[in-house]
Amino acid sequence: MAAAIYNSSMDTLSGSVERITFYNQENGYTVLRLLPDQKGLPAEARDGLVTITGNLPELAPGEHLTLSGEWTQHPRHGAQFNAQTLQQSRPATLEGLRRYLGSGLLRGIGPKLAERIVSHFGLETLDVIEKHPRRLREVADIGPKRSKIILEAWEEQKQIKDIMLFLHAHEVSTNLAVKIYKQYGDESLAIVQNDPYQLARDIYGVGFKTADKLARALGLPPDHPTRIEAGILYTLEEQVFEGHAFLPRPLLAEQAAALLGISPEQVEPALESLMAAERIRLDRLPLDGQPAPETDNAVYLSLYYFAEVGAANRLQALAAALPGRLADIPPLFTPLTGDLSDEQRAAIHTALAQPVSILTGGPGTGKTTALKALMIAVESAGKRYALASPTGRAAKRLSEATGRPAATIHRLLDFSPMRGFMHNAENPLSLDLLVIDEASMLDILLANSLLKAIEPGTHLLLVGDVDQLPSVGAGDVLRDLIKSGRFPVTRLSTIFRQAAGSHIIINAHRINQGQAPDFPKDGNDFFRFPADTPEQAADWVVDLVTGRIPERFGLDPLRDIQVLAPMYRGPAGITLLNERLQQALNPPSALKPERRLFGTLFRPGDKVMQIRNDYDKQVFNGDIGLLREISPVDHLLIVEFDGRAVEYGFNEADQLVPAYAISVHKSQGSEFPAVVLPLLTQHYMMLQRNLLYTAITRARRLCVLVTNPKAVAIAVKNNPVARRWTGLDWRLGQSD
Repeated sequence: MAAAIYNSSMDTLSGSVERITFYNQENGYTVLRLLPDQKGLPAEARDGLVTITGNLPELAPGEHLTLSGEWTQHPRHGAQFNAQTLQQSRPATLEGLRRYLGSGLLRGIGPKLAERIVSHFGLETLDVIEKHPRRLREVADIGPKRSKIILEAWEEQKQIKDIMLFLHAHEVSTNLAVKIYKQYGDESLAIVQNDPYQLARDIYGVGFKTADKLARALGLPPDHPTRIEAGILYTLEEQVFEGHAFLPRPLLAEQAAALLGISPEQVEPALESLMAAERIRLDRLPLDGQPAPETDNAVYLSLYYFAEVGAANRLQALAAALPGRLADIPPLFTPLTGDLSDEQRAAIHTALAQPVSILTGGPGTGKTTALKALMIAVESAGKRYALASPTGRAAKRLSEATGRPAATIHRLLDFSPMRGFMHNAENPLSLDLLVIDEASMLDILLANSLLKAIEPGTHLLLVGDVDQLPSVGAGDVLRDLIKSGRFPVTRLSTIFRQAAGSHIIINAHRINQGQAPDFPKDGNDFFRFPADTPEQAADWVVDLVTGRIPERFGLDPLRDIQVLAPMYRGPAGITLLNERLQQALNPPSALKPERRLFGTLFRPGDKVMQIRNDYDKQVFNGDIGLLREISPVDHLLIVEFDGRAVEYGFNEADQLVPAYAISVHKSQGSEFPAVVLPLLTQHYMMLQRNLLYTAITRARRLCVLVTNPKAVAIAVKNNPVARRWTGLDWRLGQSD
């Protein structure tokens, strides 16, 4: 254990950890109860325990601590000891050992097994685990498999503890220890000390600022080339998260310089170095309506440059492959012809005649009906086709709507975590027609991978609602294709009779046309509850989800009702709404184990969402499931996704977040029986027409807005053209 450096002006206190009251893995803030070695302390409670607070490494009951800090007086909780530094030692008593091993710290050992182990080995218990692990088999119910699990967990905890102490000394988030050890194993400390910026490159959730804080603490100067290069890459990566494929060179220099606290001139040499290392690519593009200059003015991360160039080239090759493989199908060969509108017939004709075409339109305009008619024509001609969507939930919706199999794009392309996309330019899809639904969700990386697997001659039909929010990832593929003018576009605008009775659909179109939504008194699917403050809105949301909607409409609060919110912060933000809804729908119980991991409190019965693609588990960003079980002994969370049980180790729990409330962006491609949307003037940064439109169109049976007229009016009127720095539309026009 690392030795503590004590300040002579501080108080010292020693004792054993009785229990952990609170621990935040994000910053290490801890509240614990300590059984002090000293007696008669003024801050002792009736049970003889003292409250300790401070930013500390993760601790376990039974550990012995020597703390340095100062006594403080909390207005509500009384005297507390605020710890600044600590020295850890092993438990020195049998009871301490039992609590230490039975705390859930070590995978494979629960309270009952801890009791048996300590009863057998006594005070030698930890020496046996560390030096003579084979002796664990002397204890009943411990065989070779269980003893191996215990030993691996012991070694892992030792390594993580060392990393935690090192990071804690440099005021870095303690939850990084688990991620770092999982990534680097025994080399963790050496990598952290030698190249902290490698953490930002290799580990999900570790950004430049965290790595930079550590690097500066280790003495790296602010103008060091490695730091400047890392800052440039971070700036570009942050803009990718905002949807940009590149940044104009002057803007990049300005933003990177501001981040690093240096001058823009100091950024230029690092750009050249990164270019030489092929980490970035520079290009000349027309920006702001100006012709392309004679010098490079656009800076891409290399991955996004090659994806954009590749997608443009492949789209041009597909469009040039005439006649396509569907050219011999009569354009109106379908028994549904008489039931179709002129717009729908035009869409079918275009999809059969043109190698690349686009079908767009709002809800209720008959996109699915047109698709089904197209499928009948293609099936009748014996042609091969496939239906796919960017997400699992969107693919499921597509399959249900058309009555035909549909897959995610990753599954269609047979993605393997180790080998990548198995269908590619060397092994293309054997199809005559490929239909991609929810095409507004396509980012440039996924689009390029998809296009690699499509042979010239195969027809590609992109279907989507271009008025929804753009893709979460970099690029604006569907809008760029439309804007390029290279491909025929059919826009469906007529609302069909069966949809005309839905105020969800009517209001979606009103909003899209810049009109305020109607809230008819006799309506049964579109409602508004008044709220002027975030606190009022949050109260309404909880009341609606837990009581009013289930009672009136018979909907299940967990499976059928989804709260969507524009922002994470504030009383009506996603974070606090999740806490309140968890408390209301899944309160704590003595019968339910619970565990706080990576700052999130998990209980069996929680509604959770996966926040990044995990191809090994076959669970993807945005998938929503129910937490069925927490195993403190095996350190596992078991989550059910569409009837399939998926296991997560405690060290993988950062892939999951509560999903009682989610962002509108995360809801793309999904439909829910009921949607509840708090929309307030305090959300002004996010009050945009396409956000409101997207949220409303997620509701299938019921949509409830918790809002006021001013907030709705702001959102409806605010219809900015979302500016994303992309070059795809320009590249598509270069063959003219």
